[in-house]
Amino acid sequence: SFLIRAEKAALDKGVRIEIGSEVEFYLFKTDEKGLPTKIPFDQAGYMDVAPADKGENIRREMCQTLAMMDILPEASHHEEGPGQNEIDFHYSLPVKAADNVMNFITVVKAISEKSGLYADFSPKPLLAESGNGFHINLSVRSIDSLKKGDNPKDEELAESFMAGLLAHITEITAYLNPTKESYQRLGKCKAPKYITWSPENRSHLIRVPAVNNAERKRMELRSPDPEANPYLAFALVIYAGLDGIEKKIKLPKPINVNLFKAHRNVTKNLEKLPQTLQKAQDLAAKSAFVKEVLKK
Repeated sequence: SFLIRAEKAALDKGVRIEIGSEVEFYLFKTDEKGLPTKIPFDQAGYMDVAPADKGENIRREMCQTLAMMDILPEASHHEEGPGQNEIDFHYSLPVKAADNVMNFITVVKAISEKSGLYADFSPKPLLAESGNGFHINLSVRSIDSLKKGDNPKDEELAESFMAGLLAHITEITAYLNPTKESYQRLGKCKAPKYITWSPENRSHLIRVPAVNNAERKRMELRSPDPEANPYLAFALVIYAGLDGIEKKIKLPKPINVNLFKAHRNVTKNLEKLPQTLQKAQDLAAKSAFVKEVLKK
């Protein structure tokens, strides 16, 4: 498949990429016929706990089921929206990571239904609330450094990968955000709007979280949503990053401000993600990069 070839292309260049996904979803009540409503299961907020967070036991059952399937959850918690939840995975090689996402969605839907609820993975289930993100966490390391221990070149490699991703993001957005509803999410409630990166700041397209060791160093791409096909999305992200490494694309400086609160003087000259599906599809159709990698 396309993703198998992308994973191999990275290894052939001496680069090992591992992916950990964060997939958000809403839990809605169902009516007397078992059909989904838009009534959230609870009114809890970010990182709330029981009794406000009513999804705790359901998430625990989901995590236990996933663990039995050798899909190892790293964390689970209540998200910002009412009835909104998130479960994160340990890192895996790209094909396994995509398999994990597909199995995860199946498990979440099945356990929700068994609990008399409906799991909604759409990008913007409630217009006034946070949308559902499919955050892609990437660990990019040289195979040499994995054999010999930490290598300063890893930093350089990761920066070039990130630069490639920033350079090609508008061309691949149609595949990362494939529905009209996807564009109701972008630019609102912590979903990115601008093509920027920053250490630790969640208002940016790419965030580099603080970590205490090189093995856990990662970059988090925050624009995709759960309507994306993970096999296609991961492959395009990998090829964009590899292009950055191959061409030694220089990473722009980070912008260390909260872009949701920033003055217009800060944001007016920043490049934006496509703001409609039509615009994203036009950019993909005109992209020499997309044409080239889709032939691989």
